[in-house]
Amino acid sequence: MSYFDNLTTFIRIYELGSMSAAARDQRISPAVASARLAQLESRLGVRLFQRTTRRLSATEQGRLFYAGACKILDAVTEAEGDIGEVTANPRGDLLVAAPLWLGRRMIAPHVPAFRAAYPLVHVRLRLSDRRLDLTAEGLDLAFHVGHAEDSDLRIRKVAECRRALCAAPSYVAAYGRPANGDEIARGRHACLNLRFPGATEFRWTLRGAEGPETFEVSGPFECDDGDVLTDWALDGHGIALKPVFEIAAHLRSGALVEVCTETPPLPVQVSVLYTHRRHQDPKARLFMDFMIQRLRADLNADPMEELAAADGRAAADQDPR
Repeated sequence: MSYFDNLTTFIRIYELGSMSAAARDQRISPAVASARLAQLESRLGVRLFQRTTRRLSATEQGRLFYAGACKILDAVTEAEGDIGEVTANPRGDLLVAAPLWLGRRMIAPHVPAFRAAYPLVHVRLRLSDRRLDLTAEGLDLAFHVGHAEDSDLRIRKVAECRRALCAAPSYVAAYGRPANGDEIARGRHACLNLRFPGATEFRWTLRGAEGPETFEVSGPFECDDGDVLTDWALDGHGIALKPVFEIAAHLRSGALVEVCTETPPLPVQVSVLYTHRRHQDPKARLFMDFMIQRLRADLNADPMEELAAADGRAAADQDPR
């Protein structure tokens, strides 16, 4: 086992607080993770963690060594970055997270092109609508839709995207079409909420006549998967707050209609988040630059105009003349 591997495993044990979690993160067995830590402690002549049957806690020596070990890995990453930039051939694993819809429809389709350009970079794409801890989960970077609250992260803005409150025509026929946030806040409408630990989507901020207004909303349906909310809206179960790029096809077809058009929701920002430690990693910078260029082209286009143009082209193709 190399000293570098031992350092890497120690850092992940420290950050995750668990031998088994660090082993899963490193794609090794708990026995290998334990052996790496034991080798490191033997070399240093100190215990880096206090062990109990339920948890690991860093000793004073472990806390001091963690800070130094991070500096070593940062130096190695920067040195590899210098070489990668000289050779224009970066290598290694790149762990990227993204919300489900954005990842499936707008990021994943471009990954093969990035891989073709940089064949030694292995992209590991993790898709989830829940909020992820970049450090705890070992992520190199994460695409994010909404306000980023962690001030310790670096943020690169991708685009501002229009949002809409939407419902199925069957819901509107049964319960009416609210014109503004006041009608929703009175509790007469079922709101479909994206809710998970730390989420604030049960408060909707809409554009009022005198500026943004925030409304408390409620409803019988909640989920941490945005696609499920869209399905519920399509089935007529309530009103959903969605980025227009997610529901443009449904709006175009009439399967969903916009509501509260007098007080539309504020736009949402799409960003890339990454830690300070990843700033010097060339493969992370290359991936961000590559994806941001393509995402801006996709997100800045009006999805409704794009669909209308596509319908026009299809009609022209079918014209027998």
